Amino acid sequence: MNRNAETTAGNDAVRGDFFRKVWKLIVPYWRSEEKGKAWALLLAVIALSLFSVGISVWLNSWYKDFYNALQEKNQPDFWRLILNFCGIAAVAILGAVYRLYLTQMLTIRWRKWLTEQHFKRWLDHKNYYHLERRYQTDNPDQRISEDLNSFTSDTLSLSIGLLRNVVSLVSFSVILWGVSGDIEVFGFNIPSYMFWCALLYAIVGSWLTHLIGRRLIGLSNRQQRYEANLRFSMIRVRENSESIALYKGEANEHQQLSGRFGDIWSNYWSTMRVQKQLTFFTAGYSQIAIVFAFIVAAPRYFAGKIELGGLMQINSAFGSVQENMSWFIDAYTSLASWRATSDRLLSFREAMDANESNPQAIAVHQQGSELVIEDLDLDLGTTRHLLSGAALTVAAGERVMISGRSGSGKSSLLRAMGELWPEGDGTIRLPEGRLLFLPQKPYLPIGTLREALSYPQAGDAYGEGSYAQALTDCRLEQLIPRLDEEQHWQSLLSPGEQQRLAFARALLFKPQWLFMDEATSAMDEEDEAALYEGLMAQLPGLSIVSVGHRSSLNRFHSRRVRIESGELQAQGPAMV
Repeated sequence: MNRNAETTAGNDAVRGDFFRKVWKLIVPYWRSEEKGKAWALLLAVIALSLFSVGISVWLNSWYKDFYNALQEKNQPDFWRLILNFCGIAAVAILGAVYRLYLTQMLTIRWRKWLTEQHFKRWLDHKNYYHLERRYQTDNPDQRISEDLNSFTSDTLSLSIGLLRNVVSLVSFSVILWGVSGDIEVFGFNIPSYMFWCALLYAIVGSWLTHLIGRRLIGLSNRQQRYEANLRFSMIRVRENSESIALYKGEANEHQQLSGRFGDIWSNYWSTMRVQKQLTFFTAGYSQIAIVFAFIVAAPRYFAGKIELGGLMQINSAFGSVQENMSWFIDAYTSLASWRATSDRLLSFREAMDANESNPQAIAVHQQGSELVIEDLDLDLGTTRHLLSGAALTVAAGERVMISGRSGSGKSSLLRAMGELWPEGDGTIRLPEGRLLFLPQKPYLPIGTLREALSYPQAGDAYGEGSYAQALTDCRLEQLIPRLDEEQHWQSLLSPGEQQRLAFARALLFKPQWLFMDEATSAMDEEDEAALYEGLMAQLPGLSIVSVGHRSSLNRFHSRRVRIESGELQAQGPAMV
Protein backbone atom coordinates (compact mmCIF):
# COMPACT_ATOMS: atom_id res chain seq x y z
CA MET A 1 0.00 0.00 0.00
CA ASN A 2 1.46 3.33 -0.98
CA ARG A 3 1.73 6.30 1.30
CA ASN A 4 -0.88 8.28 -0.63
CA ALA A 5 -3.35 5.43 -0.22
CA GLU A 6 -2.69 5.39 3.48
CA THR A 7 -3.29 9.13 3.73
CA THR A 8 -6.59 8.83 1.89
CA ALA A 9 -7.62 5.83 3.94
CA GLY A 10 -6.69 7.55 7.16
CA ASN A 11 -9.69 9.86 6.99
CA ASP A 12 -12.04 7.41 8.70
CA ALA A 13 -13.82 9.90 10.94
CA VAL A 14 -17.50 9.92 9.97
CA ARG A 15 -18.80 13.46 9.70
CA GLY A 16 -22.44 14.28 10.39
CA ASP A 17 -25.31 12.08 11.56
CA PHE A 18 -22.92 9.73 13.33
CA PHE A 19 -25.53 8.31 15.69
CA ARG A 20 -28.08 7.84 12.89
CA LYS A 21 -25.50 5.93 10.85
CA VAL A 22 -24.36 3.77 13.74
CA TRP A 23 -28.00 3.09 14.60
CA LYS A 24 -28.47 1.72 11.06
CA LEU A 25 -25.53 -0.60 11.73
CA ILE A 26 -26.96 -1.80 15.06
CA VAL A 27 -30.66 -2.27 14.25
CA PRO A 28 -30.70 -4.92 11.45
CA TYR A 29 -29.60 -7.78 13.72
CA TRP A 30 -32.46 -7.13 16.13
CA ARG A 31 -34.91 -7.38 13.23
CA SER A 32 -33.26 -10.36 11.55
CA GLU A 33 -34.16 -14.02 11.49
CA GLU A 34 -32.31 -14.35 14.82
CA LYS A 35 -34.33 -11.64 16.56
CA GLY A 36 -36.18 -14.14 18.83
CA LYS A 37 -33.02 -15.53 20.45
CA ALA A 38 -31.31 -12.12 20.36
CA TRP A 39 -34.09 -10.35 22.27
CA ALA A 40 -34.46 -13.24 24.73
CA LEU A 41 -30.75 -13.07 25.56
CA LEU A 42 -30.79 -9.27 25.77
CA LEU A 43 -33.77 -9.22 28.12
CA ALA A 44 -32.12 -11.88 30.29
CA VAL A 45 -28.91 -9.83 30.48
CA ILE A 46 -30.88 -6.66 31.29
CA ALA A 47 -32.87 -8.49 33.99
CA LEU A 48 -29.68 -9.78 35.60
CA SER A 49 -28.13 -6.30 35.41
CA LEU A 50 -31.16 -4.77 37.14
CA PHE A 51 -31.04 -7.57 39.69
CA SER A 52 -27.48 -6.49 40.54
CA VAL A 53 -28.79 -2.95 41.06
CA GLY A 54 -31.39 -4.37 43.47
CA ILE A 55 -28.61 -6.12 45.38
CA SER A 56 -26.72 -2.81 45.65
CA VAL A 57 -29.86 -1.04 46.96
CA TRP A 58 -30.36 -3.79 49.55
CA LEU A 59 -26.71 -3.48 50.62
CA ASN A 60 -27.19 0.24 51.15
CA SER A 61 -29.93 -0.47 53.69
CA TRP A 62 -27.83 -3.29 55.16
CA TYR A 63 -24.96 -0.85 55.81
CA LYS A 64 -27.18 1.26 58.05
CA ASP A 65 -28.38 -1.69 60.17
CA PHE A 66 -24.93 -3.29 60.29
CA TYR A 67 -23.04 -0.19 61.48
CA ASN A 68 -25.78 0.62 63.98
CA ALA A 69 -25.44 -2.92 65.37
CA LEU A 70 -21.69 -2.37 65.71
CA GLN A 71 -22.19 1.00 67.40
CA GLU A 72 -24.69 -0.50 69.85
CA LYS A 73 -22.58 -3.68 70.28
CA ASN A 74 -25.70 -5.74 69.46
CA GLN A 75 -24.20 -9.20 68.87
CA PRO A 76 -27.42 -11.10 67.85
CA ASP A 77 -28.20 -8.47 65.18
CA PHE A 78 -24.58 -8.55 64.05
CA TRP A 79 -24.64 -12.33 63.30
CA ARG A 80 -28.12 -12.18 61.79
CA LEU A 81 -26.98 -9.47 59.39
CA ILE A 82 -23.84 -11.46 58.52
CA LEU A 83 -25.99 -14.50 57.62
CA ASN A 84 -28.29 -12.32 55.53
CA PHE A 85 -25.28 -10.95 53.72
CA CYS A 86 -23.93 -14.44 52.95
CA GLY A 87 -27.23 -15.51 51.36
CA ILE A 88 -27.58 -12.40 49.23
CA ALA A 89 -23.89 -12.55 48.24
CA ALA A 90 -24.31 -16.14 46.97
CA VAL A 91 -27.26 -15.12 44.81
CA ALA A 92 -25.36 -12.04 43.60
CA ILE A 93 -22.37 -14.17 42.55
CA LEU A 94 -24.63 -16.54 40.60
CA GLY A 95 -26.29 -13.59 38.88
CA ALA A 96 -22.94 -12.01 37.99
CA VAL A 97 -21.63 -15.25 36.47
CA TYR A 98 -24.67 -15.77 34.27
CA ARG A 99 -24.84 -12.10 33.33
CA LEU A 100 -21.30 -12.38 31.95
CA TYR A 101 -21.98 -15.77 30.30
CA LEU A 102 -25.18 -14.64 28.55
CA THR A 103 -23.57 -11.35 27.50
CA GLN A 104 -20.72 -13.26 25.87
CA MET A 105 -23.23 -15.57 24.17
CA LEU A 106 -25.17 -12.62 22.78
CA THR A 107 -21.94 -10.90 21.69
CA ILE A 108 -20.62 -13.85 19.67
CA ARG A 109 -24.04 -14.47 18.05
CA TRP A 110 -24.30 -10.82 17.04
CA ARG A 111 -20.71 -10.81 15.80
CA LYS A 112 -21.32 -13.97 13.73
CA TRP A 113 -24.40 -12.44 12.08
CA LEU A 114 -22.65 -9.13 11.34
CA THR A 115 -19.54 -10.93 10.05
CA GLU A 116 -21.57 -13.05 7.62
CA GLN A 117 -23.37 -9.93 6.39
CA HIS A 118 -20.09 -8.10 5.84
CA PHE A 119 -18.47 -11.13 4.18
CA LYS A 120 -21.34 -11.26 1.69
CA ARG A 121 -21.38 -7.55 1.02
CA TRP A 122 -17.59 -7.26 0.71
CA LEU A 123 -17.56 -10.05 -1.90
CA ASP A 124 -20.65 -8.78 -3.77
CA HIS A 125 -20.34 -6.21 -6.58
CA LYS A 126 -16.59 -6.95 -6.55
CA ASN A 127 -16.25 -4.59 -3.57
CA TYR A 128 -13.15 -6.48 -2.41
CA TYR A 129 -11.47 -5.49 -5.68
CA HIS A 130 -12.69 -1.93 -6.22
CA LEU A 131 -12.33 -0.73 -2.61
CA GLU A 132 -8.57 -1.21 -2.72
CA ARG A 133 -8.13 0.42 -6.14
CA ARG A 134 -10.79 3.10 -6.38
CA TYR A 135 -11.40 4.08 -2.75
CA GLN A 136 -8.08 3.14 -1.07
CA THR A 137 -9.92 1.55 1.87
CA ASP A 138 -7.16 0.16 4.06
CA ASN A 139 -7.15 -3.24 5.74
CA PRO A 140 -10.70 -4.54 5.14
CA ASP A 141 -9.62 -7.77 6.86
CA GLN A 142 -9.10 -5.89 10.13
CA ARG A 143 -12.42 -4.07 9.81
CA ILE A 144 -14.36 -7.28 9.34
CA SER A 145 -12.43 -9.33 11.90
CA GLU A 146 -11.22 -7.09 14.72
CA ASP A 147 -13.47 -4.05 14.36
CA LEU A 148 -16.70 -6.08 14.25
CA ASN A 149 -15.53 -8.00 17.32
CA SER A 150 -14.81 -4.78 19.21
CA PHE A 151 -17.99 -3.11 17.98
CA THR A 152 -20.34 -5.85 19.20
CA SER A 153 -18.68 -6.36 22.58
CA ASP A 154 -18.23 -2.63 23.28
CA THR A 155 -21.73 -1.69 22.11
CA LEU A 156 -23.33 -4.25 24.43
CA SER A 157 -21.01 -3.46 27.32
CA LEU A 158 -21.48 0.30 27.07
CA SER A 159 -25.23 0.27 26.40
CA ILE A 160 -26.07 -2.23 29.16
CA GLY A 161 -23.64 -0.42 31.47
CA LEU A 162 -25.40 2.87 30.72
CA LEU A 163 -28.83 1.33 31.37
CA ARG A 164 -27.65 -0.20 34.63
CA ASN A 165 -26.19 3.12 35.71
CA VAL A 166 -29.37 5.02 34.90
CA VAL A 167 -31.51 2.60 36.93
CA SER A 168 -28.98 2.63 39.75
CA LEU A 169 -28.84 6.44 39.63
CA VAL A 170 -32.61 6.73 40.00
CA SER A 171 -32.70 4.18 42.84
CA PHE A 172 -29.89 5.71 44.87
CA SER A 173 -30.98 9.27 44.12
CA VAL A 174 -34.29 8.50 45.83
CA ILE A 175 -32.40 7.07 48.83
CA LEU A 176 -29.92 9.95 48.96
CA TRP A 177 -32.70 12.53 48.62
CA GLY A 178 -34.47 11.00 51.61
CA VAL A 179 -31.52 10.61 53.98
CA SER A 180 -29.19 13.51 53.24
CA GLY A 181 -31.23 16.22 54.99
CA ASP A 182 -31.22 19.99 54.48
CA ILE A 183 -28.53 22.63 54.93
CA GLU A 184 -28.63 26.39 55.18
CA VAL A 185 -26.11 28.37 53.09
CA PHE A 186 -26.01 32.19 53.27
CA GLY A 187 -29.55 32.22 54.62
CA PHE A 188 -30.90 29.89 51.91
CA ASN A 189 -32.23 26.45 52.82
CA ILE A 190 -31.04 23.74 50.37
CA PRO A 191 -33.14 20.55 50.63
CA SER A 192 -31.36 17.19 50.19
CA TYR A 193 -28.11 19.07 49.71
CA MET A 194 -26.05 15.84 49.40
CA PHE A 195 -27.83 15.01 46.15
CA TRP A 196 -27.00 18.42 44.66
CA CYS A 197 -23.38 18.07 45.78
CA ALA A 198 -23.12 14.70 43.99
CA LEU A 199 -24.71 16.14 40.84
CA LEU A 200 -22.39 19.16 40.75
CA TYR A 201 -19.34 17.01 41.46
CA ALA A 202 -20.19 14.66 38.55
CA ILE A 203 -21.00 17.44 36.05
CA VAL A 204 -17.73 19.27 36.67
CA GLY A 205 -15.79 16.00 36.49
CA SER A 206 -17.43 14.91 33.20
CA TRP A 207 -16.76 18.25 31.56
CA LEU A 208 -13.09 18.26 32.57
CA THR A 209 -12.69 14.62 31.48
CA HIS A 210 -13.94 15.41 27.98
CA LEU A 211 -11.63 18.43 27.70
CA ILE A 212 -8.62 16.33 28.66
CA GLY A 213 -9.40 13.11 26.80
CA ARG A 214 -11.16 14.09 23.58
CA ARG A 215 -7.99 13.56 21.52
CA LEU A 216 -8.16 9.84 22.32
CA ILE A 217 -10.78 9.19 19.60
CA GLY A 218 -8.49 10.23 16.73
CA LEU A 219 -5.45 8.62 18.34
CA SER A 220 -7.29 5.32 18.82
CA ASN A 221 -8.42 5.34 15.20
CA ARG A 222 -4.89 5.90 13.93
CA GLN A 223 -3.46 3.27 16.28
CA GLN A 224 -5.80 0.62 14.88
CA ARG A 225 -4.84 1.56 11.33
CA TYR A 226 -1.09 1.62 12.00
CA GLU A 227 -1.24 -1.78 13.71
CA ALA A 228 -3.12 -3.21 10.72
CA ASN A 229 -0.61 -1.67 8.28
CA LEU A 230 2.26 -3.37 10.10
CA ARG A 231 0.51 -6.75 10.00
CA PHE A 232 -0.22 -6.28 6.30
CA SER A 233 3.43 -5.47 5.57
CA MET A 234 4.63 -8.56 7.43
CA ILE A 235 2.14 -10.72 5.52
CA ARG A 236 3.53 -9.25 2.28
CA VAL A 237 7.04 -10.27 3.34
CA ARG A 238 5.84 -13.79 4.07
CA GLU A 239 3.97 -14.10 0.76
CA ASN A 240 6.91 -12.77 -1.27
CA SER A 241 9.71 -14.32 0.76
CA GLU A 242 11.43 -15.99 -2.21
CA SER A 243 11.58 -12.82 -4.31
CA ILE A 244 12.84 -10.78 -1.35
CA ALA A 245 15.50 -13.41 -0.61
CA LEU A 246 16.71 -13.49 -4.22
CA TYR A 247 16.86 -9.69 -4.37
CA LYS A 248 18.66 -9.70 -0.98
CA GLY A 249 16.09 -7.12 0.07
CA GLU A 250 16.20 -7.83 3.80
CA ALA A 251 17.67 -4.43 4.68
CA ASN A 252 15.03 -2.63 2.63
CA GLU A 253 12.22 -4.67 4.18
CA HIS A 254 13.64 -4.04 7.64
CA GLN A 255 13.59 -0.31 6.92
CA GLN A 256 9.98 -0.52 5.68
CA LEU A 257 8.83 -2.53 8.71
CA SER A 258 10.67 -0.22 11.08
CA GLY A 259 8.94 2.72 9.43
CA ARG A 260 5.57 1.06 9.95
CA PHE A 261 6.40 0.39 13.59
CA GLY A 262 7.64 3.96 13.89
CA ASP A 263 4.08 5.13 13.16
CA ILE A 264 2.83 2.84 15.93
CA TRP A 265 5.53 4.05 18.31
CA SER A 266 4.88 7.74 17.71
CA ASN A 267 1.10 7.44 17.94
CA TYR A 268 1.32 5.21 21.03
CA TRP A 269 3.45 7.79 22.83
CA SER A 270 0.92 10.49 21.97
CA THR A 271 -1.83 8.22 23.33
CA MET A 272 0.20 7.59 26.48
CA ARG A 273 0.59 11.31 27.14
CA VAL A 274 -3.14 11.95 26.80
CA GLN A 275 -4.00 8.90 28.92
CA LYS A 276 -1.49 10.01 31.57
CA GLN A 277 -3.21 13.38 31.84
CA LEU A 278 -6.63 11.73 31.87
CA THR A 279 -5.56 9.17 34.50
CA PHE A 280 -4.13 11.91 36.73
CA PHE A 281 -7.52 13.58 36.71
CA THR A 282 -9.77 10.49 36.95
CA ALA A 283 -7.66 8.86 39.68
CA GLY A 284 -7.68 12.08 41.72
CA TYR A 285 -11.39 12.49 41.07
CA SER A 286 -12.08 8.96 42.35
CA GLN A 287 -9.88 9.35 45.42
CA ILE A 288 -11.49 12.64 46.42
CA ALA A 289 -14.92 11.06 45.97
CA ILE A 290 -14.10 8.55 48.76
CA VAL A 291 -13.92 11.25 51.43
CA PHE A 292 -16.07 13.92 49.81
CA ALA A 293 -19.32 12.45 51.17
CA PHE A 294 -17.90 12.23 54.72
CA ILE A 295 -16.75 15.85 54.53
CA VAL A 296 -20.13 17.26 53.46
CA ALA A 297 -22.09 14.95 55.84
CA ALA A 298 -19.80 15.47 58.85
CA PRO A 299 -21.57 18.60 60.20
CA ARG A 300 -24.87 16.71 60.65
CA TYR A 301 -23.10 13.69 62.22
CA PHE A 302 -21.17 15.77 64.76
CA ALA A 303 -24.33 17.74 65.50
CA GLY A 304 -25.96 14.44 66.52
CA LYS A 305 -28.60 14.56 63.81
CA ILE A 306 -27.56 11.18 62.37
CA GLU A 307 -25.97 8.05 63.83
CA LEU A 308 -22.95 6.16 62.49
CA GLY A 309 -25.19 3.80 60.50
CA GLY A 310 -26.95 6.78 58.91
CA LEU A 311 -23.59 8.34 58.05
CA MET A 312 -22.42 5.10 56.38
CA GLN A 313 -25.72 4.79 54.50
CA ILE A 314 -25.38 8.39 53.26
CA ASN A 315 -21.79 7.73 52.23
CA SER A 316 -22.78 4.56 50.36
CA ALA A 317 -25.74 6.23 48.60
CA PHE A 318 -23.65 9.33 47.79
CA GLY A 319 -20.88 7.12 46.38
CA SER A 320 -23.37 5.23 44.20
CA VAL A 321 -25.05 8.40 42.91
CA GLN A 322 -21.71 10.07 42.24
CA GLU A 323 -20.38 6.91 40.54
CA ASN A 324 -23.47 6.57 38.36
CA MET A 325 -23.38 10.24 37.42
CA SER A 326 -19.68 9.83 36.64
CA TRP A 327 -20.22 6.90 34.26
CA PHE A 328 -19.09 9.07 31.37
CA ILE A 329 -15.79 9.73 33.15
CA ASP A 330 -15.06 6.08 33.91
CA ALA A 331 -16.12 4.90 30.44
CA TYR A 332 -14.43 7.69 28.47
CA THR A 333 -11.51 5.58 27.21
CA SER A 334 -13.90 2.80 26.16
CA LEU A 335 -16.18 5.34 24.49
CA ALA A 336 -13.25 6.81 22.57
CA SER A 337 -12.21 3.34 21.36
CA TRP A 338 -15.84 2.51 20.45
CA ARG A 339 -16.16 5.74 18.47
CA ALA A 340 -12.95 5.01 16.56
CA THR A 341 -14.09 1.44 15.80
CA SER A 342 -17.51 2.68 14.67
CA ASP A 343 -15.89 5.29 12.43
CA ARG A 344 -13.80 2.64 10.71
CA LEU A 345 -16.77 0.33 10.17
CA LEU A 346 -19.02 3.12 8.93
CA SER A 347 -16.40 4.51 6.53
CA PHE A 348 -15.87 0.95 5.24
CA ARG A 349 -19.60 0.57 4.62
CA GLU A 350 -19.82 4.02 3.03
CA ALA A 351 -17.05 3.05 0.60
CA MET A 352 -19.05 -0.07 -0.35
CA ASP A 353 -22.17 2.10 -0.72
CA ALA A 354 -20.26 4.42 -3.04
CA ASN A 355 -18.97 1.55 -5.16
CA GLU A 356 -22.39 -0.10 -5.41
CA SER A 357 -24.18 3.14 -6.26
CA ASN A 358 -21.53 4.20 -8.77
CA PRO A 359 -22.56 2.45 -12.00
CA GLN A 360 -19.85 0.92 -14.13
CA ALA A 361 -19.07 3.46 -16.86
CA ILE A 362 -18.33 0.60 -19.26
CA ALA A 363 -21.53 -1.35 -19.95
CA VAL A 364 -20.77 -5.08 -19.77
CA HIS A 365 -23.47 -7.68 -20.30
CA GLN A 366 -23.89 -11.16 -21.73
CA GLN A 367 -25.93 -11.46 -24.89
CA GLY A 368 -25.75 -13.42 -28.12
CA SER A 369 -23.06 -15.79 -29.34
CA GLU A 370 -20.25 -13.33 -30.15
CA LEU A 371 -17.89 -11.07 -28.26
CA VAL A 372 -18.63 -7.52 -29.37
CA ILE A 373 -16.71 -4.40 -28.29
CA GLU A 374 -18.17 -1.06 -29.39
CA ASP A 375 -16.72 2.43 -29.09
CA LEU A 376 -14.64 1.44 -26.04
CA ASP A 377 -12.50 3.97 -24.18
CA LEU A 378 -10.16 2.85 -21.40
CA ASP A 379 -8.75 5.58 -19.19
CA LEU A 380 -5.97 5.49 -16.64
CA GLY A 381 -7.03 8.14 -14.14
CA THR A 382 -7.48 11.57 -15.67
CA THR A 383 -4.08 11.82 -17.32
CA ARG A 384 -3.85 8.94 -19.79
CA HIS A 385 -6.06 7.16 -22.35
CA LEU A 386 -5.17 3.51 -22.96
CA LEU A 387 -7.78 2.93 -25.67
CA SER A 388 -10.01 5.29 -27.64
CA GLY A 389 -13.02 4.26 -29.69
CA ALA A 390 -11.97 0.60 -29.86
CA ALA A 391 -14.19 -1.85 -31.73
CA LEU A 392 -13.80 -5.60 -32.08
CA THR A 393 -16.00 -8.59 -32.87
CA VAL A 394 -14.95 -12.17 -32.17
CA ALA A 395 -17.18 -14.92 -33.51
CA ALA A 396 -17.82 -18.21 -31.74
CA GLY A 397 -15.01 -20.67 -32.43
CA GLU A 398 -12.45 -17.96 -33.28
CA ARG A 399 -9.09 -17.75 -31.59
CA VAL A 400 -7.81 -14.17 -31.32
CA MET A 401 -4.49 -13.00 -29.87
CA ILE A 402 -4.12 -9.42 -28.60
CA SER A 403 -0.59 -8.05 -28.51
CA GLY A 404 1.10 -4.72 -28.00
CA ARG A 405 3.86 -2.98 -26.10
CA SER A 406 4.02 -3.29 -22.33
CA GLY A 407 1.60 -0.82 -20.74
CA SER A 408 -0.42 -0.38 -23.93
CA GLY A 409 -3.62 -1.65 -22.30
CA LYS A 410 -3.77 -5.34 -23.27
CA SER A 411 -4.46 -6.65 -19.75
CA SER A 412 -6.70 -3.65 -19.04
CA LEU A 413 -8.87 -4.68 -21.99
CA LEU A 414 -9.32 -8.15 -20.48
CA ARG A 415 -10.06 -6.60 -17.09
CA ALA A 416 -12.75 -4.49 -18.72
CA MET A 417 -14.28 -7.68 -20.12
CA GLY A 418 -14.25 -9.08 -16.59
CA GLU A 419 -16.01 -5.94 -15.23
CA LEU A 420 -12.90 -4.89 -13.33
CA TRP A 421 -11.90 -1.69 -15.14
CA PRO A 422 -13.63 1.29 -13.51
CA GLU A 423 -12.65 4.19 -15.76
CA GLY A 424 -13.72 4.58 -19.35
CA ASP A 425 -16.77 4.36 -21.57
CA GLY A 426 -18.35 2.15 -24.19
CA THR A 427 -20.02 -1.24 -24.45
CA ILE A 428 -18.77 -4.81 -24.15
CA ARG A 429 -21.19 -7.57 -25.04
CA LEU A 430 -19.91 -10.90 -23.79
CA PRO A 431 -21.23 -14.11 -25.35
CA GLU A 432 -23.66 -16.29 -23.45
CA GLY A 433 -22.46 -19.63 -22.14
CA ARG A 434 -19.56 -20.85 -20.01
CA LEU A 435 -16.78 -18.25 -19.74
CA LEU A 436 -13.46 -18.65 -17.96
CA PHE A 437 -10.69 -16.10 -17.36
CA LEU A 438 -7.10 -17.26 -16.79
CA PRO A 439 -4.94 -14.43 -15.32
CA GLN A 440 -1.17 -14.40 -15.55
CA LYS A 441 -0.91 -15.32 -11.89
CA PRO A 442 -3.55 -17.94 -11.07
CA TYR A 443 -5.28 -17.90 -7.72
CA LEU A 444 -4.88 -21.13 -5.79
CA PRO A 445 -6.85 -21.27 -2.51
CA ILE A 446 -5.28 -22.79 0.59
CA GLY A 447 -6.72 -26.30 0.93
CA THR A 448 -6.51 -29.58 -0.91
CA LEU A 449 -5.12 -29.76 -4.43
CA ARG A 450 -8.51 -31.10 -5.54
CA GLU A 451 -10.16 -27.90 -4.24
CA ALA A 452 -7.54 -25.76 -5.98
CA LEU A 453 -8.22 -27.55 -9.27
CA SER A 454 -12.00 -27.20 -9.12
CA TYR A 455 -12.02 -23.58 -7.87
CA PRO A 456 -14.37 -21.68 -7.80
CA GLN A 457 -16.52 -24.78 -7.57
CA ALA A 458 -16.50 -27.29 -4.70
CA GLY A 459 -13.78 -29.92 -4.43
CA ASP A 460 -16.16 -32.73 -5.39
CA ALA A 461 -17.56 -30.98 -8.48
CA TYR A 462 -16.00 -33.49 -10.90
CA GLY A 463 -15.62 -37.24 -11.09
CA GLU A 464 -12.79 -38.99 -9.28
CA GLY A 465 -10.79 -39.78 -12.42
CA SER A 466 -11.24 -36.33 -13.97
CA TYR A 467 -8.71 -34.67 -11.67
CA ALA A 468 -5.97 -37.18 -12.39
CA GLN A 469 -6.60 -37.01 -16.13
CA ALA A 470 -6.48 -33.22 -16.16
CA LEU A 471 -3.20 -33.21 -14.25
CA THR A 472 -1.74 -35.78 -16.64
CA ASP A 473 -2.83 -33.78 -19.70
CA CYS A 474 -1.13 -30.68 -18.23
CA ARG A 475 2.14 -32.48 -17.43
CA LEU A 476 1.52 -32.47 -13.69
CA GLU A 477 1.15 -36.20 -13.12
CA GLN A 478 3.61 -36.02 -10.20
CA LEU A 479 0.89 -34.18 -8.24
CA ILE A 480 -1.77 -36.90 -8.60
CA PRO A 481 -0.88 -38.63 -5.28
CA ARG A 482 -1.26 -35.24 -3.54
CA LEU A 483 -4.84 -34.48 -4.63
CA ASP A 484 -6.16 -34.69 -1.08
CA GLU A 485 -3.17 -33.01 0.56
CA GLU A 486 -3.80 -29.61 2.13
CA GLN A 487 -1.12 -27.05 1.32
CA HIS A 488 -0.52 -23.41 0.50
CA TRP A 489 -0.16 -24.36 -3.17
CA GLN A 490 0.53 -20.84 -4.38
CA SER A 491 3.77 -20.73 -2.42
CA LEU A 492 4.64 -24.39 -2.99
CA LEU A 493 4.37 -24.61 -6.80
CA SER A 494 6.55 -22.79 -9.30
CA PRO A 495 4.95 -20.08 -11.49
CA GLY A 496 5.03 -22.46 -14.46
CA GLU A 497 3.35 -25.24 -12.46
CA GLN A 498 0.71 -22.81 -11.26
CA GLN A 499 -0.09 -21.81 -14.84
CA ARG A 500 -0.29 -25.46 -15.92
CA LEU A 501 -2.63 -26.07 -12.99
CA ALA A 502 -4.83 -23.26 -14.32
CA PHE A 503 -4.99 -25.04 -17.69
CA ALA A 504 -6.00 -28.24 -15.88
CA ARG A 505 -8.77 -26.21 -14.24
CA ALA A 506 -9.91 -25.14 -17.73
CA LEU A 507 -9.97 -28.74 -18.93
CA LEU A 508 -12.19 -29.67 -15.99
CA PHE A 509 -14.51 -26.67 -16.36
CA LYS A 510 -14.83 -27.07 -20.16
CA PRO A 511 -15.61 -23.44 -20.99
CA GLN A 512 -17.02 -22.33 -24.33
CA TRP A 513 -15.00 -19.12 -24.16
CA LEU A 514 -11.54 -18.81 -22.64
CA PHE A 515 -9.92 -15.43 -21.91
CA MET A 516 -6.18 -15.66 -21.13
CA ASP A 517 -3.89 -12.88 -19.91
CA GLU A 518 -0.26 -13.96 -20.43
CA ALA A 519 -1.45 -17.34 -19.13
CA THR A 520 1.67 -19.17 -20.43
CA SER A 521 4.31 -16.51 -19.65
CA ALA A 522 6.05 -18.70 -17.05
CA MET A 523 6.14 -21.84 -19.23
CA ASP A 524 8.73 -22.91 -21.77
CA GLU A 525 7.60 -23.06 -25.40
CA GLU A 526 7.31 -26.86 -25.36
CA ASP A 527 4.86 -26.84 -22.44
CA GLU A 528 3.04 -23.88 -23.95
CA ALA A 529 2.53 -25.70 -27.26
CA ALA A 530 1.45 -28.93 -25.55
CA LEU A 531 -1.16 -27.16 -23.44
CA TYR A 532 -2.62 -25.13 -26.32
CA GLU A 533 -2.81 -28.24 -28.49
CA GLY A 534 -4.43 -30.14 -25.62
CA LEU A 535 -7.05 -27.43 -25.18
CA MET A 536 -7.98 -27.38 -28.86
CA ALA A 537 -8.06 -31.17 -29.07
CA GLN A 538 -10.19 -31.75 -25.96
CA LEU A 539 -12.43 -28.69 -26.32
CA PRO A 540 -13.28 -28.48 -30.02
CA GLY A 541 -15.04 -25.28 -30.94
CA LEU A 542 -13.47 -23.42 -27.97
CA SER A 543 -13.29 -19.66 -28.51
CA ILE A 544 -10.05 -18.11 -27.25
CA VAL A 545 -9.07 -14.50 -26.60
CA SER A 546 -5.42 -14.35 -25.52
CA VAL A 547 -3.11 -11.57 -24.44
CA GLY A 548 0.52 -12.43 -25.16
CA HIS A 549 3.90 -11.31 -26.42
CA ARG A 550 5.49 -14.45 -27.83
CA SER A 551 5.51 -15.03 -31.55
CA SER A 552 5.27 -18.76 -30.79
CA LEU A 553 1.61 -18.19 -29.86
CA ASN A 554 0.69 -16.97 -33.35
CA ARG A 555 0.11 -20.44 -34.79
CA PHE A 556 -2.54 -21.19 -32.17
CA HIS A 557 -4.68 -18.19 -33.12
CA SER A 558 -6.60 -17.55 -36.30
CA ARG A 559 -6.43 -13.78 -35.92
CA ARG A 560 -4.12 -11.25 -34.34
CA VAL A 561 -4.99 -7.78 -33.03
CA ARG A 562 -2.40 -5.27 -31.87
CA ILE A 563 -2.90 -2.27 -29.59
CA GLU A 564 -0.91 0.63 -30.98
CA SER A 565 -1.22 4.32 -30.00
CA GLY A 566 -4.49 3.69 -28.18
CA GLU A 567 -6.14 1.88 -31.10
CA LEU A 568 -6.93 -1.74 -31.97
CA GLN A 569 -5.19 -2.60 -35.23
CA ALA A 570 -5.80 -5.77 -37.18
CA GLN A 571 -2.85 -8.00 -38.15
CA GLY A 572 -3.54 -10.91 -40.46
CA PRO A 573 -7.15 -11.29 -41.57
CA ALA A 574 -9.20 -8.09 -41.48
CA MET A 575 -11.23 -7.38 -38.38
CA VAL A 576 -14.87 -8.31 -38.59
